[in-house]
Amino acid sequence: MEAVTTRAPYACDPAHSRGRLHAEPESKSRSAFRRDCDRIIHSAAFRRLKHKTQVFVFDEGDHYRTRLTHTLEVTQVARALARRLRLDEDLAEALALAHDLGHPPFGHAGERALDACLAAFGGFDHNAQTLRIVTALEHRYPNFDGLNLAWETLEGLVKHNGPLTDRGGAPLDRYREHGLPATILAYDKLQDLQLWSFASLEAQIAAFADDIAYDAHDIDDGLRAALFEIDDIAAVPLPGRIIGDIRAAYPGLDSHRLVHELIRQLIGFLIDDVVTETGRGLARLNPRSADDVRNAAAPVAGFSVDVGEADRAIKAFLKPHMYRHPRVMRVMDEAAGVVRDLFTRYSERPGDLPAEWQEGLAGLDDAGRARHIADFIAGMTDRYALAEHARLFDSTPELR
Repeated sequence: MEAVTTRAPYACDPAHSRGRLHAEPESKSRSAFRRDCDRIIHSAAFRRLKHKTQVFVFDEGDHYRTRLTHTLEVTQVARALARRLRLDEDLAEALALAHDLGHPPFGHAGERALDACLAAFGGFDHNAQTLRIVTALEHRYPNFDGLNLAWETLEGLVKHNGPLTDRGGAPLDRYREHGLPATILAYDKLQDLQLWSFASLEAQIAAFADDIAYDAHDIDDGLRAALFEIDDIAAVPLPGRIIGDIRAAYPGLDSHRLVHELIRQLIGFLIDDVVTETGRGLARLNPRSADDVRNAAAPVAGFSVDVGEADRAIKAFLKPHMYRHPRVMRVMDEAAGVVRDLFTRYSERPGDLPAEWQEGLAGLDDAGRARHIADFIAGMTDRYALAEHARLFDSTPELR
């Protein structure tokens, strides 16, 4: 059994959280971050992940990942990384559990469709939508909207990929051209998330947990769907080396067990590398607090140079062989059309919205109405979106 380790000085300490937007009595039995995990798990948005697309829509088969199963796998990897680096496991778990809450139905195809529909009103960004859900759209508590999560959880959800602005407030990277989403800017005025700094190390390793889960499980799903063969992925350096080692150790191993062992070893290898490389980053920085990590000149967590190249090679293989595979693209193009149809219909005929969503339109300008409709669509599961489309239109694609 692993020995229980003490929290590192650079870890986030729930006893010294920067608090919640709305003050609440502390829990008698749970830390601030454990409480956040529980609130996310019990949210409606989390339950809906069960029927939201990861890569394959729900009726293509029961064995493929959904947003929910992907989220649970990311959570397991995040906790493993946090444990080995002596971070706060509950905060890492909360960030992993919530990281995909803002995805609309039909995965990235649905996101691209909503982004185009909202082009005149700031676009659609699933990270910003996650913040919108946990700060406004969940209606569970009598004294506030949203889940009232701890500051450290919110900053991690917004900044897990790095700072959003420079110290002067100028947007960085993908936000440079069109600016930051209005949702993030509006919330930052209520509770300063320090958009110019890095997030905690818990948030940084949660982002790598997402990468690790994508690499491993998309290979697994792609093989299961026969989009490519084991010998195809064996041509990619890191998976190829692991496959060669497995075949040498277990001659004649059946393909099912071979794939499972590949995924198991790949996850373990990538976790080990992040732990080792992040340890090097910690040794260089020698942080004595979580704020030392936030204020560093560069991220602390990461892959080593060689494994970073291997990670990019896996993604470069998966893009044409899986994400852009003609079979997947055909289904996703049709799914994007469903989202566009729904947005146009609700915009032109708001009376087709459910009664409670019609009430929310009162007093909104054009931008507010568009965002309100997008909130409704983004919250849909795949099958609810298809059912709504079938209710409103004469022909609905089968998506298979």
